[in-house]
Amino acid sequence: MDAMNELKEHLTKRPLELRQAQEKGTTIIGYVPGGFMPEELIYAAGALPVGMIRGGNSDAVTESASYLPRWIDTFCRSQIGHYMLEKDSLYRVIDLLVAPITDVNVRALADSFDFYTDLKTFRYGVPHDKEDDVIQYYLGGLHLLKEKLEQVTGNKMEDEKLKESIGQYNRMRELLNAIGELRKSEAPPISARDFTWLNHASYLADMPTFIKCLESIYDELKGKEGARPRTRLLLIGSTMAMGDDKLFDLAEESGAAIVMEEFAEGMRHYWEPVKTNGDPMQALCDRYFTRRLPPAWSRPTKERVDFFKKMAEEFSADGILWYQLMYRDGYDVQSSYFQKITEAEMGLRMLKVESDYDPVEIGPLRTRFETFIEMIKI
Repeated sequence: MDAMNELKEHLTKRPLELRQAQEKGTTIIGYVPGGFMPEELIYAAGALPVGMIRGGNSDAVTESASYLPRWIDTFCRSQIGHYMLEKDSLYRVIDLLVAPITDVNVRALADSFDFYTDLKTFRYGVPHDKEDDVIQYYLGGLHLLKEKLEQVTGNKMEDEKLKESIGQYNRMRELLNAIGELRKSEAPPISARDFTWLNHASYLADMPTFIKCLESIYDELKGKEGARPRTRLLLIGSTMAMGDDKLFDLAEESGAAIVMEEFAEGMRHYWEPVKTNGDPMQALCDRYFTRRLPPAWSRPTKERVDFFKKMAEEFSADGILWYQLMYRDGYDVQSSYFQKITEAEMGLRMLKVESDYDPVEIGPLRTRFETFIEMIKI
């Protein structure tokens, strides 16, 4: 696809673009992606966002051992590892790291940056349920973030600028959703690998450029057909990082196709737009917290289960692939009873996979994956 190649070329040049913008006075804001960070606020403040989404690299995990204990989530360990290895120039251009504190893993990551680096961090809390007073707590955190962004950029965040930023992100979500909908067909025109890459690109690319590329990609894909997979899978779990490709490789080898993904980190939540009427800060709170699909550690759990039931039906799934990283206890607990639901209520088999980004995992995983696909066929 021409537009996909154009976007890849843009990402190759992006570190240099960010460095040049920084030299001209633009602030670069890094953040831990988990679906609770409104990037609209960053753009409205005249800054540029960089999502910390790298993963799948055992070298970064090994490097992290000097800064974080072994029992912290693999993805979070990878972020400090990538930063310390100094191989990713996107990480080294960041002026401020924003960490929405969802659990002990993200808190430990923020602590490690505070203690071992000169990179300043800003934190705000993300509650684990959706009661009225809890919603107000999260909204209060967004107001504190707004004040911090205004402070570090020196720019006053006007409502009109914020509404303009919201409009851009709504358009991006609309396009990602439209491209994702094309995968419901019997012959999906875009692979899981490419669609996931688009999600990851959205955390790094210049937003106007990204939207233009998405529009072209959608036009190129509309009405086209890809290969007809023998087995259709939903891929769900804790974290899908940029560079963590092993499951896509195994699916391609087996002739299966992953037709839909949902993750707490690494994949963008593009289903719900931000409402454009009323107070924009309240609208961001509504979109990023109240209506956001709750992760495995959050409540109410029924929202998450009902969502997967709906997706399995709409995408004609033959099986569920559950992928989680080491030491994500909330996902480990939820996987056990979710597997019972998929088999008893949905009639679908589920394979649970756990990873620490270790290359030795591939051999045993390939055997388990091949067996899983054969059991679905039987």
